[in-house]
Amino acid sequence: MFSGIVEEAAQVVEVVRKEGNVDLRVKCSFTDELKIDQSVAHNGVCLTVVSLPGDGTYTVTAIQETLDRSNLGGLKEGSLVNLERSMMMNGRLDGHIVQGHVDCTAVCEEIEEVEGSRYYKFTYKVAPEMAAKGYVTVEKGSVTVNGVSLTVCDSERYSFRVAIIPYTFEHTNFKEIRVGSEVNIEFDIIGKYLAKLSTQY
Repeated sequence: MFSGIVEEAAQVVEVVRKEGNVDLRVKCSFTDELKIDQSVAHNGVCLTVVSLPGDGTYTVTAIQETLDRSNLGGLKEGSLVNLERSMMMNGRLDGHIVQGHVDCTAVCEEIEEVEGSRYYKFTYKVAPEMAAKGYVTVEKGSVTVNGVSLTVCDSERYSFRVAIIPYTFEHTNFKEIRVGSEVNIEFDIIGKYLAKLSTQY
């Protein structure tokens, strides 16, 4: 379980493809605090630490299904990836409840600078039956973009916008997002539960 509050935008130092899987070796400031089998969200995708070689890096493995649902397959050496360790249950929930289970990818369609901040518009495709199950955004609701907990504005059927303040821009990989960039989306789990309750019971 995560909160969508990114700890660090870290650098991928190696990408190794093994049959249908991809091993990502990442260098970050808190590597020495990690343990084997620990969960870390990478661009919003929950992955397990499988190796700690002792050189300031660690390795996680993404399976084919994860690669199909996310943008992790497009990462390369030098890419920045948003990191968050699993949430501690004895503190404040600063973002919102994030599972680390990416629902789909979205494409950046527009970036608008407004008084020092930036508005990003993203479009996505989900089947109508999935939208009925809560795979949608709602105005002023929560959404996770590349692991970042954000508030939705201008929610449409297959698009939404989010506002990125300068701090978030500088401390996440939003600074690398351009028009045409692909990002990971996780819709709000509470909305999914409400959608299921309203249609099945």
